Amino acid sequence: MTVLHFIIDESEADQRLDSALAAVAGITRSQARRWIDADRVRVNDCTCRASQSVQLGDALDATPPELAKSELEPEAIALEILYEDEDLIVIDKPAGMVVHPAPGHSSGTLVHALLHHCNNLAGIGGVERPGIVHRLDRGTSGVLIAAKCDFAHRHLAEQFHDHTIDRVYRAVVRGTPSADEGRVDRAIGRHPKDRKRMSVRGSVSREAKTVWRVTRRFPKSQRAVLDIFPETGRTHQIRVHLASIGLPIVGDTVYGRSRGRGVELERPALHAAALGFVHPRSGKSMRFEAPLPADMTKLLANLERREESQK
Repeated sequence: MTVLHFIIDESEADQRLDSALAAVAGITRSQARRWIDADRVRVNDCTCRASQSVQLGDALDATPPELAKSELEPEAIALEILYEDEDLIVIDKPAGMVVHPAPGHSSGTLVHALLHHCNNLAGIGGVERPGIVHRLDRGTSGVLIAAKCDFAHRHLAEQFHDHTIDRVYRAVVRGTPSADEGRVDRAIGRHPKDRKRMSVRGSVSREAKTVWRVTRRFPKSQRAVLDIFPETGRTHQIRVHLASIGLPIVGDTVYGRSRGRGVELERPALHAAALGFVHPRSGKSMRFEAPLPADMTKLLANLERREESQK
């Protein structure tokens, strides 16, 4: 029987136990509550409740239930595979693909595609999101890793929790930064009025840190290309942080609102360009890159032509 051991750090301190367990174990909050309600979790070797708060340094011991078979139907959806072995698979996710089933997206997701491609994936990491270790927003393209066994899922989830994963994103933003690089250190939580959005002004927030660097400027169009290095992994973190400093991502109608002058995309111009991690079984450092997709390449070409035409 596998027992998972975690120590609460600053990013989980003072949270509800179910939220903290979900974060450290790489599972959903509903899964965490089920584990706690089934008496599969101990805090400092004591029984616990999902609603209790955890403190810095608390020891969490969790015994996951036996894997259950997913009821999701596999779907033959083509995948752009960057790497695959018996433990994991790395893909280049296209913009527009939803990672896992959710209200309004009961089919056609990455999970459905993975269930078809990886015959033994069902149940890994939970029946709700089998194989999923992290996610990209529907409109975000680029490198994404999924686990093909429970061993790999646990080890990769630990790396994401410990922020040891090397992640590089590329974005086209509205505005021209005065500096060549910067860092946003602002906690993120649910928007106080719109629960579907995230905000740096939420009443209940978690620390979030993002580093950015300008790689190209288009002064005539008031646009810039940034390389982005998230140090944490909060929902919509990059989009929220860049919007909060006056550099909303081109095409992001949720956090950017207004559109540009004929060069915008139909989705946020955000791409997960690179992902580096330690292989859970071999211990080898691995890094994968995904080329900029056609729509963002076309966007940059349009911006370049505008710069040339206005010289």
